[in-house]
Amino acid sequence: MQILSWNVNGIRAAIRKGLWPWVNKEKPDIICFQETKARAEQVPPSLDEPKDYYTYWNSADRPGYSGVATFSKPKPISIENGMSLKKFDQEGRVITTKFKEFTLLNVYFPNGKKDKVRLNYKLEFYEKFLDHIKSLRKKGEKIIFCGDVNTAHHPIDLARPKQNEKISGFLPQERVWIDKLEKKGYIDTFRHFHPQKPDQYSWWSMRSGARSRNVGWRIDYFFIQKELLPHLKKAFILPSAEGSDHCPVGIELKF
Repeated sequence: MQILSWNVNGIRAAIRKGLWPWVNKEKPDIICFQETKARAEQVPPSLDEPKDYYTYWNSADRPGYSGVATFSKPKPISIENGMSLKKFDQEGRVITTKFKEFTLLNVYFPNGKKDKVRLNYKLEFYEKFLDHIKSLRKKGEKIIFCGDVNTAHHPIDLARPKQNEKISGFLPQERVWIDKLEKKGYIDTFRHFHPQKPDQYSWWSMRSGARSRNVGWRIDYFFIQKELLPHLKKAFILPSAEGSDHCPVGIELKF
């Protein structure tokens, strides 16, 4: 089973840039989109639109902002939007799809760059999300979560760590949350296979030709709980896929 995740930075714009033919070519079993910036009914119909997926959307109350969507070939046992916390759920940031072998959370974590208020919102979201997946695990669910985490974990995960030490996305208090996540038994799937591989990024600033020079950040992840590790066969980044300031990331599982 192949699962992909992609922050498309506006799904309607991504469709105009060839998103649907790309999905039809890759044929993932599940694909999780973040920052859709649209409701399902706002997406224009297209002959290219993938036909063999169940589609689930969670959009923000605010038009043209945030939002996630999960497209899945296997039909989930259940679907849930949000974390039952209005403060966060109004921004349309989480879809949970439960399958027999695992529970998948598609998440668009907040960006903290705007100001201190948004940074605090991001840090609170991190903690509430950790509580949320802890409660799911207590029910016996096996957790996979993916999406734009909006933080690079280690210096190897961004091109210019020194210059960004005081920038949201690489602040100590953001990075320590990923440390905490790993101590709770969650595995960064890409680093599991590629612990020291440099220059591997999933987001590039749209200014100053950052992408062509590969001056980027790895802020899009797949995390799995350690009990699923025997089923994890591959983790990868697809930097050649264009249409957004992010590129897709993915994993392959075998059950």
